[in-house]
Formats: sequence, structure tokens, C-alpha cells
Amino acid sequence: MRPTTNLLFAALLAAMAAPTTAADLARAEEIVQGKCFICHGAEGESSSPVFPRLAGQHAQYVARQLADYKSGKRISSTMRPMVEDLNEADFKALGAYFESRKPLKHAVEDSELAQMGRFIFLRGNPYSGVAACSGCHGPKGNGTESLPRVAGQHAQYTENQLKAFNKRERTNDNAIMHAIASKLTELETKAVAAYISGLE
Repeated sequence: MRPTTNLLFAALLAAMAAPTTAADLARAEEIVQGKCFICHGAEGESSSPVFPRLAGQHAQYVARQLADYKSGKRISSTMRPMVEDLNEADFKALGAYFESRKPLKHAVEDSELAQMGRFIFLRGNPYSGVAACSGCHGPKGNGTESLPRVAGQHAQYTENQLKAFNKRERTNDNAIMHAIASKLTELETKAVAAYISGLE
């Protein structure tokens, strides 16, 4: 990483380590009501399948993605303008805000397709070398501080992200995702996305 990138990353880590105060959460709610709710909903439950559900997402993961949008490490013509006037403290506060929102349970649109996705999510595809999603994201899709919670995510959004990893259009996250996504067939991609959408 370049020196400037190192400094930005160190500043982000320091900001994330500090405790979130009531004032931070109030600031986050102000930002959500002014910007985020349009696409992600006030409670992080996006009603559009092309925008991610953020309710219950790990605070540090949200903060890192927002920092990546601002730096250009993660490319989005929609998100870049939304974060350009925000700082690391805002990212941390927004992460804490969305993590505190309770995710809702969502019905799976195609239960038969989801059953195929369940196999891949939990066991992978040993015949093509696809790793089990649960190996990194956990058997319930809850993820970690550094890996996203995928449980309950819109199937369309998950599918879009897997395709972006496969095409190397998304490069800010774990490089392992590039290898996994490149081995998934169209059917497997849709099946995994369908299964994930129904996880709680």
C-alpha cells in the first residue's frame, strides 16, 4: 500500500476502535435520514433488490466499505457522492447504527432453487472446486467483523455481487471471492443467492 493509503487505513482503524457514543448514533441517524434511507431504508431494510439490506451488518465491515467507496477502492457512481463529505467517525457511527438495527425475516421466492443453494452454501461443490460459503460466512451466514453478514440479503443483490467478483469489477474485498465466483455456474449463483435470502 502507498503511504497515504496506509495513513488513511490507520486512521480508520483508530476511529473504529473508539467507543460509539449517543452523539455518534444521533449523527448517524441524521445522515441516514438525509441520505441512506433513500436506497437502504431508515432501518437498513432496503425494499429494492438491487440495494443491500444493511440491518444487522457488522459495524466494522460497513465502516470499511464506506471508506473504500470514498477512496475509490470500491467503485460506485451512486455511493461515491454519498460519502465524499463524510469522515471516518461518520463511517464508524453509521456502522454501529446499522449493526444495531434488527434484521427482518424474509421469505424465499423459489424454495426448490434455494435447496440446491443450501448444499453449495454448506458443502460447496467438490466436483468443480467451489468452496462452501459457510467456511467464511458461517453456517448461518452471520459473517465476522471483516467478512459480511450475508443472511437475509436480497437474492438479486447477492447475485449481482457474485457476478461483479467474477468479472473483477469488485476488487476491494477478499481475493478468494474472485476464485470462488469464477467457478460458480449461473444456476449455482442463483441458487446460493436464493438460499442466502432466507437465512436469519
